Amino acid sequence: MSLPAGVTISLRSWLLAGLAIASAGLGLQLASSSRGLQLPLYDFAEYWAAGRLLWRGENPYDPALVGQLEAELGRDGEPLLMWNPPWTLPFVLPFGLLPPGLAHILWLLASFATILAAADVGWRLYGGSPERRGIAWVLAITFVPTFLTLYLGQIAALPLAGAVLFLHFERRGQYLLAGACTLLMAVKPHLFSVFWLALLFWSPGRRRWRVLAGAGVAVSVATLTAMIFAPAVLSQYRDVLTNTPPVQYRSPTAGTVIRLLFGENRFGLQFMAIVPGFVWFAYEWHRHRLQWDWGLRLPSLLFASLLTAPYGAWPFDLVVLLIPMLRVAADTSGSVGRGVVPASLYVAANVVSGVFVLATVDFFWWIWLAPALALAYAAALRKPRALAGGVLLTGDGIS
Repeated sequence: MSLPAGVTISLRSWLLAGLAIASAGLGLQLASSSRGLQLPLYDFAEYWAAGRLLWRGENPYDPALVGQLEAELGRDGEPLLMWNPPWTLPFVLPFGLLPPGLAHILWLLASFATILAAADVGWRLYGGSPERRGIAWVLAITFVPTFLTLYLGQIAALPLAGAVLFLHFERRGQYLLAGACTLLMAVKPHLFSVFWLALLFWSPGRRRWRVLAGAGVAVSVATLTAMIFAPAVLSQYRDVLTNTPPVQYRSPTAGTVIRLLFGENRFGLQFMAIVPGFVWFAYEWHRHRLQWDWGLRLPSLLFASLLTAPYGAWPFDLVVLLIPMLRVAADTSGSVGRGVVPASLYVAANVVSGVFVLATVDFFWWIWLAPALALAYAAALRKPRALAGGVLLTGDGIS
């Protein structure tokens, strides 16, 4: 059953109208205030500063230069560096060319539109009915990591879009494009270690060399683009990682717990957290390698990657977990009984997260959130169910 054309247009019109009103309101605020956008820049300051320095041909990873620009924006304290690798720089370069207030508005609008579009595409990929696509939008808007991504001006919308587009193009057999889209996930490569391992095993085994070729070309083009503006950017990035690793940050990961227990100043200890993820993948690959389906396996790979991430996996990074949430929502939307437990767990996790936001709880103590969402995901996949889109959910998604 398809949605009548008039209704589809109506839903989209409401969405576009909402975006237009939000854009107009933000533009009016910017135009009427000498201070521009009143929302603090927070993490967006690091991206804007890096983009501005890259445009000038200067070192976008230099703490002194970044600190100077951030101080001009009114930010106090130590410089907030952009730790993302050089192939991320072309994404922030256009914003560095603009005044910070206007750039921030466009960044927020682009992030919001990206998250909403990714949710809509993900809903359709997992067989969600067109009549209920609003569920995907509601999930995207009410997910606390979405709020944190937008409020803090983070770049986390790009990995979400990359994961969804990878699945979209892989399903269509457009493997070169599927690989190229992993560039968006590679802006935070440390968050997806198990996914990268799966890609390396699957691509040669299935003779999908175009996936690896697409990824390699995309990363190379993005890196060379950054090098056009700052030829030494690769060595500059290596230097900042070597000389000033982000030891001062306590991310909500098992890696941080290991470092705090066995040597707080030994940042390399955090990478021990990856080992359980690789062991889990070896088991999964042994079980499913002959009938590997990215639609089935991607949600669990995302959970495994984030649960064993060496660092990062901040609450806003968990916006990529909209993908497994969308899979569950699409699968249970036609069955009220099956959706009660996962929906209750999801709502509970969001409520507690909201309390944490209001109480300004340190992000380290959000270490429970990814496991809680994994529990909600597991609870939803207890029984087999065939999706309208042709994907068979076997109930062993995070085994």
